Amino acid sequence: MKTFGASKEFLLDSNQEWETVGEGVKRKIMGYDDKIMLVKVHFSEGGIGYKHEHHHSQVTYVEGGEFEFSIGDETKIVKGGDSVYIPPHVLHGAVCKKEGILIDVFSPIREDFMK
Repeated sequence: MKTFGASKEFLLDSNQEWETVGEGVKRKIMGYDDKIMLVKVHFSEGGIGYKHEHHHSQVTYVEGGEFEFSIGDETKIVKGGDSVYIPPHVLHGAVCKKEGILIDVFSPIREDFMK
C-alpha cells in the first residue's frame, strides 16, 4: 500500500512498479506531494481509459503512440508530442489506437490512486 505524503526526490523509472488498472492499461506513480502528482500510463493498442470525471485539474502529455481523446463533447486524435488540458469535473476518456504512453499531471494529488 502506498502512503500519503511526499515522494522521494529521485524516482527512477526502473525502480517503479507498474500497476494494472484495466485491460491493456497500467500505470506508475512517478512523483507527488499534497499538491501535485505525476503518473506514467502505458496503453496497449485497443486499451481504454473509460470516460470519467474528477475534481482535479489534469494535463496530459502524449509521450508516444496515438489516442482518440474525448474531453466534454469534443473528440480528437492526439499523438506523441501533443498534450491536452482537462478542467475539473469535465467528462473525459481515451482509446489507444497505437500503443503508447501518456504522462498525466494532477492537481491536487489523486488520493484515490494511493489506495
